[in-house]
Order: sequence, then structure tokens, then C-alpha cells
Amino acid sequence: QVRLVESGGGLVQPGGSLRLSCAASGFTFRAYVMSWYRQAPGNERELVADISQTGGSTTYADSVKGRFTISRDNAKNTVYLQMNSLKPDDTAVYYCSAAVVGIRSWGQGTQVTVSS
Repeated sequence: QVRLVESGGGLVQPGGSLRLSCAASGFTFRAYVMSWYRQAPGNERELVADISQTGGSTTYADSVKGRFTISRDNAKNTVYLQMNSLKPDDTAVYYCSAAVVGIRSWGQGTQVTVSS
């Protein structure tokens, strides 16, 4: 059974930083692309970043390029999202996700609020 557990969210001032973590279990972590999505109130869920199986390839939404960095540790079955220069528009619930054998699974999400 795929399980994804996010942590690291919270309240931060504009310009601040947070590091999200997602601990994965129930599947062969190193074999799958991992992704971070986010959903703000009233908006659709959107892809923020994803990372290839080895970590050698990453993609980012235009809105976070240059500010966010996705990484993974296959020894720890964990994917990270380092978020710098945070803006109020980054406020959302952030979800870790993986498409395992064609079925997309989600964590429970972690709230990130950027406000002064």
C-alpha cells in the first residue's frame, strides 16, 4: 500500500524559507518519479515540481523557478522541496505525489502560509 506523509509546512513571512519533506513507503521509491503539487483555496491543484528516479532531472512550474528546489534521497525514501523567497501567492496546501503502476497516489498535504 502506497503511503506518502508530508511534513515541514507552517507560517512564514514573505521572503522566508521552508523545507518540506515527504516520507514514502509501500512501493519501490527509487523506481518512480516523485512530484510536489499545491492547491490554494478556490484553485485547482497544480504541479509545482517533479524529479526523476535518480534525481538527475527536475522540472518546475514557471511560478517557482529559481526559488524552489526539489531533491530526493533514495536511501531514505524521502523527497524534499526547499522553498526560498516565499511569496503570499505560495500559500497553499502542498501535496507529495507519485504515479505507481499508473495510479496516482497523494499524501495528506501540509499547509504553507506566507503572511506578515
